[in-house]
Amino acid sequence: MEMSVGLSNSVKGGAVLKLSFCPLAFSRFNPSPPSSTSKFLFRKKSYSKKLTGRRLISKMTDSEVKAATSDSTAGKMIFQPILEDGVFRFDCSANDREAVYPSLSFINNKSRDVPVMSNKTPSYIPSFECRLGQQIVKLEFPAGTSFYGTGEVSGQLERTGKRVFTWNTDAWGYGPETTSLYQSHPWVLAVLPNGEALGILADTTRRCEIDLRTECRIQFISLPSFPVITFGPFSSPTAVLVSLSHAIGTVLMGPKWSLGYHQCRWSYDSQERVLEISRKFREKGIPCDVIWMDIDYMDGFRCFTFDKERFPDPKSLVKDLHNIGFKAIWMLDPGIKHEEGYFVYDSGSKHDVWIQKADGKPFVGDVWPGPCVFPDFTQSKARAWWANLVKDFISNGVDGIWNDMNEPAIFKTVTKTMPESNIHRGDHELGGCQNHAHYHNVYGMLMARSTYEGMGLADRRKRPFVLTRAGFIGSQRYAATWTGDNLSNWEHLQMSISMMLQLGLSGQPLSGPDIGGFAGNATPKLFGRWLGFGAMFPFCRGHSETGTIDHEPWSFGKECEEVCRLALKRRYRLIPHIYTLFYMAHTRGTPVATPAFFADPKDPNLRTLESCFLLGPLLVYSSIMPDLGSDKLQPLLPKGIWLSFDFDDSQPDLPALYLQGGYVIPFGPPHQHVGESNPSDDLTLIVALDEHGKAKGSLFEDDGDGYGFTEGEYLLTHYVAELESSVVTVKVSKTEGLWKRPNRRLHIQLLIGEGAMIDAWGNDGEDLQIEMPSEIEVSKLISSSKEHHRLRLESIKHIPDVEDGSGHKGGELSRTPIELANGDWSLKIVPWIGGRIISMVHLPSGSQWLHSRVEIYGYEEYSGMEYRSAGCTEEYNVMQRDLEHAGEEESVLLEGDIGGGLVLQRQITIPKDNPKILRIESSILARKVGAGSGGFSRLFSIFTSTFFFLFHFSFRLLFDYLV
Repeated sequence: MEMSVGLSNSVKGGAVLKLSFCPLAFSRFNPSPPSSTSKFLFRKKSYSKKLTGRRLISKMTDSEVKAATSDSTAGKMIFQPILEDGVFRFDCSANDREAVYPSLSFINNKSRDVPVMSNKTPSYIPSFECRLGQQIVKLEFPAGTSFYGTGEVSGQLERTGKRVFTWNTDAWGYGPETTSLYQSHPWVLAVLPNGEALGILADTTRRCEIDLRTECRIQFISLPSFPVITFGPFSSPTAVLVSLSHAIGTVLMGPKWSLGYHQCRWSYDSQERVLEISRKFREKGIPCDVIWMDIDYMDGFRCFTFDKERFPDPKSLVKDLHNIGFKAIWMLDPGIKHEEGYFVYDSGSKHDVWIQKADGKPFVGDVWPGPCVFPDFTQSKARAWWANLVKDFISNGVDGIWNDMNEPAIFKTVTKTMPESNIHRGDHELGGCQNHAHYHNVYGMLMARSTYEGMGLADRRKRPFVLTRAGFIGSQRYAATWTGDNLSNWEHLQMSISMMLQLGLSGQPLSGPDIGGFAGNATPKLFGRWLGFGAMFPFCRGHSETGTIDHEPWSFGKECEEVCRLALKRRYRLIPHIYTLFYMAHTRGTPVATPAFFADPKDPNLRTLESCFLLGPLLVYSSIMPDLGSDKLQPLLPKGIWLSFDFDDSQPDLPALYLQGGYVIPFGPPHQHVGESNPSDDLTLIVALDEHGKAKGSLFEDDGDGYGFTEGEYLLTHYVAELESSVVTVKVSKTEGLWKRPNRRLHIQLLIGEGAMIDAWGNDGEDLQIEMPSEIEVSKLISSSKEHHRLRLESIKHIPDVEDGSGHKGGELSRTPIELANGDWSLKIVPWIGGRIISMVHLPSGSQWLHSRVEIYGYEEYSGMEYRSAGCTEEYNVMQRDLEHAGEEESVLLEGDIGGGLVLQRQITIPKDNPKILRIESSILARKVGAGSGGFSRLFSIFTSTFFFLFHFSFRLLFDYLV
């Protein structure tokens, strides 16, 4: 251990108090780590082995334990057909098949455990090896196979070359190499060279490594014993997802209003501010349906309470919101303040619902309210207790509930969650009494389930809407999800597309990012481009962190505001189509948003496209580069006919839209909120004929809420179009449901190329015929459309390239993360959120262990909004950046004004001569210390909190064991 401390006395005008520390980053092979730390870790490892042994013995005989954990056990897995044709369950042995825990991913546990009759045999049989207490499962595929899925993950769309660990983690400020995020989906979708596809599920709730680093090989590693379920190969990726939905369930059918735009912030701090924001949407004609209340509406962060000063009358607030067409969603966290006299704590203690420590006492961990206890959602009595609290909470006018921090996240701990030794007294059908390591990944899903059921108890006439941060494969049955605490930069805009798609490819179609980025200040161009694209995402919400600039659509200037208005009007016109896709997803298991290669799974060129996606047959294509708009794109389109169109709203910051030949999609007029629409609105069908002159499409309609659709109270219309003898006939081919067709006009827009179209009007339900013009007339229409498009692009006002924050003394405020890499370390530092290190990767091991917070010996690296040192501002200027400075090191020097004439300097260095060391050197400079400045007191208070030690070797021991 090496540590250097320098201290110099304060003097007027140029005082420097300097505390430098040089934490050694030991490599995993360093032979001499600090003895006290290594003893602690070895004790922890020994204890964990004993706990694992008890877990196995509780379910198996001694011989079965030996069979499941033998260092030499290996071979091909045994299989049996389950669920339906083409689905197989694989186990290491018959004993293992009997020993596994109940499935928490399957909607019906029996369908995983009961074999069915089938004449098929599996095309791919996994091999296994049980070594060092781990079950390792491998599947080999032919060259040219592409891997997708793996749930909520950052980074590239095509997952070959990546490794994921399923361990729900509060991963604020994650990057493309972060290996664990907020949700766990031990699932891979393999697309074979011929376009067929196969799905593979490792059905375990435990921490599981999904290793795709070897081309054409999938490897799952977790504690034994767990089964592997394969789906297919089937003819297409869609067929695999449909089969998966038969196992894990389909997405909930949410209320129609939930498909509108959602506006959120941490936090709108009073009911006056909530109403001000909502009314401004209406005044500016920007469509929006939902406004969200983050944690600050509560009384001291106590769940199920309201701050009496800032939110004194929530019922009145919600009534006012409903009157202008808004719904209200409120946050509920799992951490319940440990405080006698607080009715939720007292009630939970009376019902004995808290998670326990190994000694049987309730576990207490710090979250927003301070010391908290946590409901044990693995128990039916705890779920019922929570559901009844939710039921009562709904009476305040709550329209939807947001479950956050439910990984569960715990403050003041390096692991960011509760100890794995904690005890859950789970229901027998869930797996019985187990430690937290067993239930950690499903805790958020079970909380979302309890919340969903509570909303159902409150009003059975309405469909619940729940948003959850943490989840597991199967949680789509209860909640939507968002992609967590992302950053306001172009990298996260790009990743948001792939992340939304991966969740859809893992059975969770109702998802989206915090549009504009949660942490940091978006620029006008970034926000406009992000909302332009994000308006087409299945779940569409803007959200930003406290301490950042305003992130409402009008906050970035008139040009950006207009882009946002047009983008959201597009979304609202397409809601009939999106709502139909969700009805199909709910009833049939078909996906909602998919990668472009779903249009042609055989085409390898489409498999890595990350700037586009499909909504059914509608292709959304945009630029993810700051200096390149969609008008300059030369998109790679799937084979076949793809016809472009817009709503006379073309913009470089809006995506280009293409409809696949052979399809019809419905849309309506642009409303300010979903409740404005009514069945008598004019209906428009966009028609793109295929090479045979045919097209088809569907429209689902119902009340938009409630469960009447399950009893036939709906109308599902199937439209067809066909060209015969230069006449296109559009008609209804079939209907389903008991609803009568509304009396409305039907507008047909027949696409003929380059955005040109032929318009025709009629009455919905009647055959409508369109006379096709001559080739010369078609050519004129296309030329006219192209000219109109050109003139429009020339006349629009572009969003200015504004990058805020030029610093003093020649320093500047970088709006993109700064990366340092040398030797053993790769770091990402973000000046505009407090100069924090948000990513720290040890390159030899590949471990990423600083996502959120490290607090050791009084010093804190915390990649959240709050910086603990007294008086510190949120932005640092980059004073100097040296890559191999003087041939010795990579470094960046940051400086932030902390008031009182003081600045805090941070120099982060990776020395070239000793690349195992990471050096963070903090200095407090008194530039203007004098009477009344307050500088001396601030200087002292910061000095007392600036010690930091990192033991990479120690962390690697823990990391190796945990994963």
